[in-house]
Amino acid sequence: MSQSSFCENGKNELNQSIIDWFSSPLGARIAAVERDAIGGMLADVFGYHLLQIGEFGGVPDHLDRCPIRRRLLVSENPATEGVETVTGEACRLPVAADSMDAAVLVHALDFSPDPHQVLLEVERVLIAEGRMIVVGFNPYSLWGVWRLAARWRGGVPWCGHFLSYPRLNDWLTLTGFAVERMDVMEFRPPMRSQRLESIERIGRQVWPMLAGIYVVRAVKRVSRVTPLKQQWPRLRVLGPRVIEPAAREPLAKS
Repeated sequence: MSQSSFCENGKNELNQSIIDWFSSPLGARIAAVERDAIGGMLADVFGYHLLQIGEFGGVPDHLDRCPIRRRLLVSENPATEGVETVTGEACRLPVAADSMDAAVLVHALDFSPDPHQVLLEVERVLIAEGRMIVVGFNPYSLWGVWRLAARWRGGVPWCGHFLSYPRLNDWLTLTGFAVERMDVMEFRPPMRSQRLESIERIGRQVWPMLAGIYVVRAVKRVSRVTPLKQQWPRLRVLGPRVIEPAAREPLAKS
C-alpha cells in the first residue's frame, strides 16, 4: 500500500501535519491524555536505551517518568528539543538489532504506509523481554465513525490507518509479542469540548472496546510458544483506565 493511498502529503509534510494537529485544541487535549498514559506505562520499564517513533512535538516530557535516561527519537525532523534525534523511516530503522530496551510508537502504525513492517523493525531492534508501547486510533469507535465522514478531506488524523485492537493483537502475536497492559480513552466524539466527562468514566468500565484511542504495552518474548488469542470481552478493568488481558500462555510441549 502506498502512502498516497491513505495520506496525500509527502513524508516530511505528513510528519509536520501530525505535529501541527497535536498543537490544535483537539490535538492538544488528546496529546495530554496520551502523554499521561505513556508515562504510566514507562514508570517501571528499566534498561539503557529507549526508542521513540512518532512525536507530539515540543519537549518529550512524557518520557520523564521512565528510568531509562538514554533516549533516541527517529523522526523526519533534523532535531527535537530534549532528545537525541536520528533522521530515518520507521519501516527501515537506522538502529542496530537487539540494542533497545524499550520502544514507544506514537501513532507510528496509524501513519505508516506499511504498519506491519514497522512492528517487524521494532521487534528487530528490541532486546529479548524488551517493552513496546503502541498508541493508536480505534476504528470501532466514534472516532472511527468520524473518520468515515472526514477521510475524503485527506487531513490528519483522518487520512491515516486506524488499526483495531484485535488486528493489532494478531500482528503482535505473529511478531513474538505478548500484551502486558492496555489503557483506553476518548469515548467522546472528537470535538474540542471538554464536556461529557461522565461518558469517559462509564466507557472505561462498561464498553472499553469502543474507546477512540488505545495504549498497549507488549513484551518481546524469546519463547516460540504461541500465546492464546486475547479477546476484547476478556479484558478486565484494573483501575480508572488500565486494562489487561486475562488470557494465559499455554505451557510449551516437552
